[in-house]
Amino acid sequence: MTSRVLVTGGAGFIGSAYVRALLGPSGPPGARVTVLDKLTYAGSRARLEAVRGHSGFTFVEGDVCDAATVRRLAAGCDDIVHFAAESHVDRSIEDGSGFTRTNVTGTQTLLDAALRHGVRTFVQISTDEVYGSLPEGAAREDDPLRPSSPYAASKAAADLIALAHHHTYGLDVRVTRCTNNFGPWQHPEKVVPRFVTALLTGGNLPVYGDGAQVRDWLHVDDHVRAVELVRTGGRPGRIYNVGGGTALANLDLAHRLLDRCGAGPDRISHVADRPGHDRRYAVDDGRIAAELGYRPRAGFESALTATVDWYRAHRSWWEPLLTARGAGEGPGASGTPAHRPGA
Repeated sequence: MTSRVLVTGGAGFIGSAYVRALLGPSGPPGARVTVLDKLTYAGSRARLEAVRGHSGFTFVEGDVCDAATVRRLAAGCDDIVHFAAESHVDRSIEDGSGFTRTNVTGTQTLLDAALRHGVRTFVQISTDEVYGSLPEGAAREDDPLRPSSPYAASKAAADLIALAHHHTYGLDVRVTRCTNNFGPWQHPEKVVPRFVTALLTGGNLPVYGDGAQVRDWLHVDDHVRAVELVRTGGRPGRIYNVGGGTALANLDLAHRLLDRCGAGPDRISHVADRPGHDRRYAVDDGRIAAELGYRPRAGFESALTATVDWYRAHRSWWEPLLTARGAGEGPGASGTPAHRPGA
């Protein structure tokens, strides 16, 4: 059966990887994908160049808060996979208003259109940050939400609004909550490319506080495979955590990147910690493993090496981004979310 999928934020880091997977040789036969993306600083048409000439690909520049555009596109799709979001925690601390607008109001606008036009499935892409910091153990899907940052709070609100549309109206909503993503094409405000591009341009690695904040690392290809499993085989009203299986302190990550770039520990600069910085994220992803057979496939060490090599080979893409607003602004250090929808 042909799938007509509307992908919001499809020019972002994770959304574009999902689009490339859907329209690639291993994607569902006859897939037709419409990307809706506002092309903010975090969006890039270059990420979609590989599918630009595909007969099943359509690109629409637009805002998820624009009800008329969203309704028009929803009328022609079977499923909506909602990646679009303001995603950078430091930016949300500086000014959270845009996060509320895009992440909350934008989600509501999409859900309204999905109901109006009988969309079959709505996949809400979320984050492990909604669970807050965990001193021990791992968050399960039914655990309370304790977001710390304005960004995480906006995503938690969007999740609840989406799930309310399932419980109240019967809309088939499925939610994924992933850990920190990494891989090619990630904007250099995020921690892995931020550190790599700093090393490649002779800079230092700004590490927040003591660098002991722990994050679980998930390669973007594993993430998009999990999203597709949820879209095609998940259960209505169900939440699925998606993990990568490699938990590292941010300082450990910095040292791994120093090694891959041939740099010494003197290139690390400890800077003042971010306000409200969560110490540790961890999710239990047993549900998606048991129900849908998901397991991360990318070996972390080899995937990290390949990611560094990609940035070495694609300076022409990321160097102009370093001069744009925010890419080199503030500490931008480890612990800044490296995985967010639309990033």
